Amino acid sequence: MKRTIFIFLLTIFLFEPLCAQEITKEDYKRAVSFMYDNYNNKTAFNLNTKVNWFEDGSGIWFVDYGKNGRVYKTVSFNDYLVEPLFNHQKLTNSLNDLLDKKVESNQLILSQIEYQDKGTNLSFYFDGNKYLLNLDNYELILSEEEKKENNQFETTSPDGKWIAFSNDYNLFIKSTETDEEHQLSFDGTDHYQYASWYGWYDKMEGENGERPKRFYVDWSKDSKWISASVVDTRIAEKMYLLDYSIDTLYKPKLLSYYRGSPGDTTMVHIKPVFYNIDKKKEVKTNLPIGTHINSVSTQWSEESGVLFARYAERGYQKEYVKRVDLNTGIEKTLITEESKTNIDNFDYRLYDNDKKIVFLSERSGWRQLYLVDLLSYKTTSLTNGDFYINDIKHIDDKNGEIYFTASGKEENNNPYHQQVYKVDLKGNITLLTPELTHHDVSFSKDGNYFVDNYSTVNIPTKTVLRDANSGKILTYLTTANVSDAKSKGWKTPETFELMAKDGKTTIYGAIWKPTNFDSLKKYPIIDHSYTGPHTQVFPKSFDRIFMNQSLAELGFVVMMVDGLGTSGRSKEFHNHSYKNMGNNLEDHVLAIKYLAKKYSWIDLDKVGIFGHSAGGFDTGRALLAFPDFYKVGVSSSADHDFRMEKAWWPEMYQGWPIDSTYQNVSNVTNAKNLKGKLLITHGSLDDNVNPSASFKLAEELIKADKEFDLLILPSQRHGYVGNYRKYFIKKRWNYFVEHLKNQEPIWDFNWN
Repeated sequence: MKRTIFIFLLTIFLFEPLCAQEITKEDYKRAVSFMYDNYNNKTAFNLNTKVNWFEDGSGIWFVDYGKNGRVYKTVSFNDYLVEPLFNHQKLTNSLNDLLDKKVESNQLILSQIEYQDKGTNLSFYFDGNKYLLNLDNYELILSEEEKKENNQFETTSPDGKWIAFSNDYNLFIKSTETDEEHQLSFDGTDHYQYASWYGWYDKMEGENGERPKRFYVDWSKDSKWISASVVDTRIAEKMYLLDYSIDTLYKPKLLSYYRGSPGDTTMVHIKPVFYNIDKKKEVKTNLPIGTHINSVSTQWSEESGVLFARYAERGYQKEYVKRVDLNTGIEKTLITEESKTNIDNFDYRLYDNDKKIVFLSERSGWRQLYLVDLLSYKTTSLTNGDFYINDIKHIDDKNGEIYFTASGKEENNNPYHQQVYKVDLKGNITLLTPELTHHDVSFSKDGNYFVDNYSTVNIPTKTVLRDANSGKILTYLTTANVSDAKSKGWKTPETFELMAKDGKTTIYGAIWKPTNFDSLKKYPIIDHSYTGPHTQVFPKSFDRIFMNQSLAELGFVVMMVDGLGTSGRSKEFHNHSYKNMGNNLEDHVLAIKYLAKKYSWIDLDKVGIFGHSAGGFDTGRALLAFPDFYKVGVSSSADHDFRMEKAWWPEMYQGWPIDSTYQNVSNVTNAKNLKGKLLITHGSLDDNVNPSASFKLAEELIKADKEFDLLILPSQRHGYVGNYRKYFIKKRWNYFVEHLKNQEPIWDFNWN
């Protein structure tokens, strides 16, 4: 008997450390302390410093955050010294005297700061009002400048001689000298509107509500031409919302907006139109009429009557840039971009007085920089290699140099970490940021300088001012401070890499652990997912260090990984998701199994997942396509069925025309597979991802007799704000605590 009791007690003693303790309010307190609200406030400071460039080109200003508050600082391009922008106490005294209120000197919140009168005065906005500060005597006055009323329904030509406006759905111009009016279009109607534009979030109230009035034209630089668009809604279908959140109404308000779904032809159509001001006539072109997801965009050349037009064919497998001469009617195709899958990141810029075009293309298999000479119409590659150019930052016309950021070019660097480079017209590339970190940069308007926040998820941010030509660091601005977090036992996320499902490609991810982590215990693992093919989630920089820390504090390991099919690497890598988004999570499953094999403290029997929007689709897909692997999921604002989504995103990545793959990957049609616990959340007023698919998924789950949870936030759109955001976060935290940890969650905890 004694032996039996001894073995029982020994078993309890040995097993007890492996079991997570019951969750406490202290755990929630730590979770709250790592929320984004505490950045530059309590937990961490200067993770990424935003710098403002003075309009007069004399220097920069920024805010240096610390435990004692915020300090406004400046750097002059004369000496590159970091100095206080003003005397904080003197300015505070002036504000308190003028406003008769108590303002703390270390808590000033100022915006739109500019030097006036050759640097003797400073203008800024505080509490919505503009003030002028004399930097010599700190005399402060409320600015009495007249607020210019901007008439959004008319536009004056650059030479000031004409005003363009619309009347009765047609386009008119009026002379500013004689007030004489000229009608340029004549067939405009209520649903065929000239000089209008399509607003993605334009709402109409009631079944027959009117679309908000919109006006836009683009004058040529010499004021002799106008480009505009006709917005044609005659056959366009709508999506609908019901607003239940208005306190004074006891019936929901019906809202609608024009939005096409994949495969629809009943969409808003956009027709480009052009007018010669001297002749008061429309000039016809061969440019196509597109839908609101592939309409023509134009920009005027320096040459009178010449413009550049860009548009994509439906399905995003062909994209064009054309030169259109309205004087002669000659149209010349300058760039034709083609893909057997899709084109989702084409970009081009004009430079050298419109004699050249630089553009970014994946035609080589990697996103590279190309040049079109508009005198010879010859296209050449300026860069070439197995790396990815993220964007064009600045073009130096005078020296013929293009500044850009790129990832994966330097050896021994993570392929998601971007550097800054410049390339000349002969293809000679110069690296400007030698540190093997991620560089988040902002260029001055003249291109002479750039500010660089450089870091990794494990290396704290340093923010510096650099000379753009050489990359030389001119001065250090701020350094990230996370001493408070470290004092709580916090450590930076741990990065990892493994082989993807193709057996040949390395993929990258990171995990977050609680600050009271104990390697002798077992932890559920939660996949924070977003496999939307237009982006990636690997935490490249130090300002991403806490993004999953709050949830981890409740006793979880949280993972993020970029599997095959996400962006920022080769075209082959990206193509894995094309017409195949239902399989994007296979690499996530591999990553979790890899981590569980590597670390004994990961409980492979307790796997959760959450995500928002496309990540919400992932969450539903995880529990329906991998029902024996993922056990608990929280899906928010999800596009559960791409057939009910806005047209452009699914047509870009799941393909066009619409085929059986749409049904195959739908969470709605796979609802019968649910085994785990699923919380579906949506904002009732979501005009980006309409909530209809979430309701349809709920309907199918009920038909299949599946237990699930549904939370509708009646006043919220695609993102949740204020107390609604906190409410949802609390629900998400507690859903995992209850169903993945099998513990009693705490609802009443302090958010401060």
